[in-house]
Amino acid sequence: MSATEGDGAWMRVAGLDELPDGRVKTVVAGHCAIALTHCDGRYGALDNHCPHQGGPLGEGSIEKGWLRCPWHGYDYDPVEGTPPPGFTDQPEAFPVEVREDGVYVWIRPPAPHVRTVSDVMVETMVAWGVTHVFGMVGHSNLGFADAMRRQEEAGTLTYIGIRHEGAAAFAASAYGKLTGRPAACFGIAGPGSTNLLTGLYDAKVDGAPVLALSGQVPSKVLGRGAFQDLDLRAAFADVATYGQTVLAGSDHAELMTLAIKHATVSGGVAHLVLPDEVQVQPAPDVPAGGPAGRTGRREVAPPPEPLAEAVDLLAGARRPVIVVGHGARFDMPEVVRLAEALDAPVLTTFKAKGQISDRHPLGCGVLGRSGTPVASWVMNESDALVVFGASFANHTGIAPYKPIIQVDLDPLALGRFHPVTVPLLGHVGVAARALLDGVLAAGRPADAVDQRADVAERWAIWREEKRHRLDDDQGRGVASAAVFDAMSRLVPDDAVIAVDVGNNTYSFGRYFECTAQSVLMSGYLGSIGFGFPAAMGAWAAAPDRPIVAVTGDGGFGQYLAELTTAVKYGMGITHVLLNNSQLGKISKEQRAVEMAVWQTSLVNPDFAAYAQLCGAFGVRVEHRDDLDAALAAALAHPGPALVDVHTDADLV
Repeated sequence: MSATEGDGAWMRVAGLDELPDGRVKTVVAGHCAIALTHCDGRYGALDNHCPHQGGPLGEGSIEKGWLRCPWHGYDYDPVEGTPPPGFTDQPEAFPVEVREDGVYVWIRPPAPHVRTVSDVMVETMVAWGVTHVFGMVGHSNLGFADAMRRQEEAGTLTYIGIRHEGAAAFAASAYGKLTGRPAACFGIAGPGSTNLLTGLYDAKVDGAPVLALSGQVPSKVLGRGAFQDLDLRAAFADVATYGQTVLAGSDHAELMTLAIKHATVSGGVAHLVLPDEVQVQPAPDVPAGGPAGRTGRREVAPPPEPLAEAVDLLAGARRPVIVVGHGARFDMPEVVRLAEALDAPVLTTFKAKGQISDRHPLGCGVLGRSGTPVASWVMNESDALVVFGASFANHTGIAPYKPIIQVDLDPLALGRFHPVTVPLLGHVGVAARALLDGVLAAGRPADAVDQRADVAERWAIWREEKRHRLDDDQGRGVASAAVFDAMSRLVPDDAVIAVDVGNNTYSFGRYFECTAQSVLMSGYLGSIGFGFPAAMGAWAAAPDRPIVAVTGDGGFGQYLAELTTAVKYGMGITHVLLNNSQLGKISKEQRAVEMAVWQTSLVNPDFAAYAQLCGAFGVRVEHRDDLDAALAAALAHPGPALVDVHTDADLV
């Protein structure tokens, strides 16, 4: 049978005038890359991969009648592919026909796909409910990327290609914070993986489940100083709660299962290193893994004895106050029922902002450095605190001298920084229900105070102060109070708001009044640059909800190019950018310690024009009177939108 008989097809790869005599170029026929040559009036079509080390022959040159590989100078006949005398390796040559309308090459159909190790692992991801991957495809992760492509074509996985791997990790961290489920981030060997680390540390310290996937150089050169050869297990050892290198003989489905289980159960980062050749190793009959029978329920009840102590303390309190942290975010209905039964105000940590509405008669907003005087006044007047899912960070400032009941599912979190009166190990929702049942059975003191009137009075005082701050104008830009007043009125109740780090974030905590919005932030890491990539993660997790990003110009500048990612995928993100042409928080810190303000100024583009150049909606605001119209237009825009608000760095 001739080379052109059987299955296959002639494919046009070039016009007659596209390739001058004496030249070579790379053409693509189907999925096949071909080095198309034109030498002494004859055309040749060779496999584009040099048999020596895979160099791209189509990027070579024809010298003295030989096709020379651009990598190592290996020579081949340009038409037949044969090497000079004394050598035997040669690339495959494809049949060529020159017709009136161009040059045609005979291409065999691709061989049927053989299931690989990567297929097994990606199928396991899908079985565990991992639906989104943020990353960058490159030379050392191509096999795994191809397996993800197959799942995306099947409709079971969504891949979002980013411009910088740091954004991928932040997006995955935000996805985990919002949903409690892991997304994945994906990079190549060397710098592609090390770029993930900052976002992964954000996930680690905030307890967000994330699966990190690193391509790696081939095993045969690993540890020998090859290009992009880094010890990724060592590099990720501190950030990952689980990390493994996938070997040829590994139980590949089990490694993926354990990675996702650790990320989900431990609330942190799991990391897998994928050597290049292992990714494409055939695994036709290996079953994928899944979650059935691999995890238990976490609704653990508190032990009876400390629960009884907590009930006694709470039932005897006249002015109990509840403090909720981010760890209570999925159990707020039970916490609010307890608060309403006790007439107890509810304060939140900054990371838990929005977990109870600021319009609820017992909601007091944020406690601490980014908080409201409502929350601090109420805590100071309390005679007992019940703290759910909070870490007692110094930024929050929970008074350690108060009688404290601390509820947490993590035993190490109990009394982490100082002793508490009753450390109560258990699930937040279960513990809140148990405390409610116990207090209702025990009864409240006759002189217990209904604190709703106090909360309403303190809010009235604070809102009056905020109204005064709306009018502050030094002629240097819009006051932050005005920005967040407009947002409080216009941002939909069901929005997800991703905030960055800096003065913009402190002002958001102070001035924005939450109704039912979800708030995402880089809590304990406090990493500038988090806001916009986090909004991308929120959009992936909740595409039917309005997504809002709040950043300063310093933070957005770190991931400026990701606006093009948002445009590419049609992400409905409204970005409120507080632009004061400086790192305002750093300037403030330098002044606070009586140092000169130094190296905090920024040179910015016209961000609204930049947004428009990227294909997004952009609008510039320089006066308070223009805020409402600009914000409303941005919120109504169906794709990415940016509101560039020029703000006064001193009016925060």
